[in-house]
Amino acid sequence: MSFQSTILKLLAASILCGGITAGAALLVSAPHAQDAAPSAVSPPGMLSTVEVPFYAEWIGSPHARRAAEPFNHWNKEGAIPVGCARCHSTPGFLDYLGADGTVPGVVDHPAPVGTVITCVACHNTKARALTSVTFPSGLTVQNQGADARCMACHQGVESTSNVNKAIANLDDDKVEPKLQFINVHYAAAGAMLFGTMARVGYEYPGKIYIGRFQHREPYNRCTACHETHTTAIKFNDCAACHREVVDKTSLHKIRVSRDDRDGNNDISEGVAQEIDHLRERLLAAITAYAKTVAGKPIVYEIDAYPYFFVDTNANGVADKDEARFPNRYNAWTPRLLKAAYNYQFITKDRGAFAHNPTYAVELLYDSINDLGAKVSVDLVKAKRP
Repeated sequence: MSFQSTILKLLAASILCGGITAGAALLVSAPHAQDAAPSAVSPPGMLSTVEVPFYAEWIGSPHARRAAEPFNHWNKEGAIPVGCARCHSTPGFLDYLGADGTVPGVVDHPAPVGTVITCVACHNTKARALTSVTFPSGLTVQNQGADARCMACHQGVESTSNVNKAIANLDDDKVEPKLQFINVHYAAAGAMLFGTMARVGYEYPGKIYIGRFQHREPYNRCTACHETHTTAIKFNDCAACHREVVDKTSLHKIRVSRDDRDGNNDISEGVAQEIDHLRERLLAAITAYAKTVAGKPIVYEIDAYPYFFVDTNANGVADKDEARFPNRYNAWTPRLLKAAYNYQFITKDRGAFAHNPTYAVELLYDSINDLGAKVSVDLVKAKRP
């Protein structure tokens, strides 16, 4: 059975179960989906976009960005590998669900390039039945309803156990040439939300970490805080309770606790700002440790893989000729790797302050504190939850 035939059957099933408006047609595999108008007629062999419900909302979402790197990274190879297909293509996600007739919970085959995350990925009988989520740590959370569809992908790809496996039996402060940076991956909001119940952040032995962040009802679901089809933040809903919120940018001013987490004696700043201050301290500690213990200066660049590079001129800036893959940082010790892993996890989740601020602070505090065994750190007045 061809992929298109499979999708047509899934669409019919989705219509019957009420997942999509009856009579709607759905564009699934057309590479130029984002360029088509709702009334456009697709080329031969492709499904039509006529009467697609919520098309206008979806077309402006990150899930529909055909030109974006997450949907084009494997174009030269001609296929998306099984380890990536689930979250970077519609056929890969359908494969993961078992909606293509294969075993659910795994991706059996590489996915074709040229798709984005379309309506049918989430609107089919298998997706509607998905209510549990298994995180990279192997831990599973049950009874998540429709949120499970979001968190199946928004969870990262690494965990505490993966980091521990990489550094097993190694000296904490000895450079190991075989060690490489472990990237949690991006948009791991679901993992941040569940804290130690997901254990995707690196959790230090002997420390206690918070579980799921419990927001006031009804804002305990993904689509209670994000628009379902655009993924945009519903900041007007935030403003209903948080008076400091007047627009999207002011979300960073929200705080509900009088605890001074970063120890700067300013409890008027938002929790996002406190997290940012702790991130700055962690990066400073990482920089100091790399120079004095690992013996090679390090620099971070948020937009260049693999993010940590050798600071060849030791100027503390990721210069263009430094933020390149061949110059990736290569003097990792276990202690440095653990701290850098947590820095990336929290830095890449721009909504950590809303998803689980306590977990973010715990990870930052413990990472800084651990580096403090070898370098001077500023945690004197900071308060761990």
